Amino acid sequence: MQIIRFADLKAEPWRNGGGVTREIARKGTDDGGWDWRVSIADVAKAGDFSTFPGMERVLTVIEGELLLLSVDGAEQPLEKYRPFRFDGGAATAAKLPTGDIRDLNVITRTSACKGYTSIIELSKKRAHPVFEGQLGVLLQGQAKVSEGGSEPLELGRYDAVVGSDADSPEVLGRGFLAVVSIDPVTAQG
Repeated sequence: MQIIRFADLKAEPWRNGGGVTREIARKGTDDGGWDWRVSIADVAKAGDFSTFPGMERVLTVIEGELLLLSVDGAEQPLEKYRPFRFDGGAATAAKLPTGDIRDLNVITRTSACKGYTSIIELSKKRAHPVFEGQLGVLLQGQAKVSEGGSEPLELGRYDAVVGSDADSPEVLGRGFLAVVSIDPVTAQG
């Protein structure tokens, strides 16, 4: 079972000084780029987002109340735990009307894969499995994860569980879990 501890992630400052990003996971490419990346960002200042041409983004506010996102001139209010999908190459800027926010970012190369984010409420009675191609990120509350009858391990806030089909890790507790799924794009024939 693989757990990515939030406390171990390195904070990378943004070029524009408006925040920091902590990368949870990525799938690299031969040219040094990546096909997908999952990260948590702290947004402390209004301003422009970096563009990612040929990519798609799913952004979810996970701490704070509201992010006003302007995508190619169209303003979108993003509330906590409501994932929003948009073109990574679009001119995007953010305003913080209620103060700093933290967001979960899923960025995928449109020619290679598609990313999804679902927010689920955890239960103490029924464990939630995390399958191959998924990451489970504890957003709030208390939870433990176990795999195949192993001793449960405590999850901290923003810790991520890497999914598996062999012996799917199961998350049990109270609170909210973001389930990020990365699905490969198959060629249509």
